[in-house]
Amino acid sequence: MTAALPLAGVTPQAAARAYQATASGATAADGGFGAALGRAIDGAVQAGTAAEAAAAHAIAGPADLTAVVQAVSRAELALQTATAIRDRVVQAYQDIMKMPI
Repeated sequence: MTAALPLAGVTPQAAARAYQATASGATAADGGFGAALGRAIDGAVQAGTAAEAAAAHAIAGPADLTAVVQAVSRAELALQTATAIRDRVVQAYQDIMKMPI
């Protein structure tokens, strides 16, 4: 039986660092919007990779079905989130382009 996979990029140490940065007045988006977007994309890719690995492990032999379903659900949620963000960015761009000069 395998342990449930942790959320992509979320560890107790990372949570403690984020809390400490927030308490000291730093923002979570240090590095700008591009860096935050890059981290989000990396998280989505990692979730997809983890889902693929869990599914391959289940196909190859006995595996914890709950862990596989959780990994696939995380990957699906990450993909839906990325798609929603993309749609919002495209809509914002279209709205800006419709503005009179």
